[in-house]
Amino acid sequence: MKTVAFNGSPNKNGNTFHAIKMVTDELENQGIETEIIHVGNKAVRGCLACGQCVKKRNEQCIQTDDPVNEWLQRMKGADGLIFGSPVHFSAVGGTMKSFMDRAFYVAGVNGGLLRHKVGAAVVAVRRSGGLPTFNQLNNFICYSEMLVPTANYWNVIHGTRPGEAVKDEEGAQIMRTLGQNMAWLMRLVEHGKGAITPPEQEKKIYMNFIR
Repeated sequence: MKTVAFNGSPNKNGNTFHAIKMVTDELENQGIETEIIHVGNKAVRGCLACGQCVKKRNEQCIQTDDPVNEWLQRMKGADGLIFGSPVHFSAVGGTMKSFMDRAFYVAGVNGGLLRHKVGAAVVAVRRSGGLPTFNQLNNFICYSEMLVPTANYWNVIHGTRPGEAVKDEEGAQIMRTLGQNMAWLMRLVEHGKGAITPPEQEKKIYMNFIR
């Protein structure tokens, strides 16, 4: 099994990275392969709302001048996914948001590429805004019918300068607990394959309230 984590911070080794690393360390202790991809320092444009991914359904965004399509295929091939972001004005960092907007939309219109994968969100924050950002990340995960492991608190860790997050003892415990629970849930899913039939995927119903 493999988990791919996406670091939405502009800082490669900042507190978002340390939060993710605490989770992946626990996964690796459980024999699960991990990979961390740095998203936050890339130039990623937002969705153009062109509809080409819906029309073509080829698992590709029409924009090909950034790594989003490559990252989506990494997501498709993984058993578990972690999405980490710093807090920018009580929200997900812009580059991370652009990546997730496009990747999750393409995944959704291509038959639900992320359905029943195990997915978790983690947030690093200086002071406040952690929960709104955590909720934003979870909106993507829940919309995609992913399976969500929990910790013993919301997955937010505190720190300002790079590396300070490791001094947040409660935050570090949250990340460890998340990693342990994520590994357990991934094993449950793996052992359930072929033994328990998953629910049939329903065709998405869209209802507009202005007619």
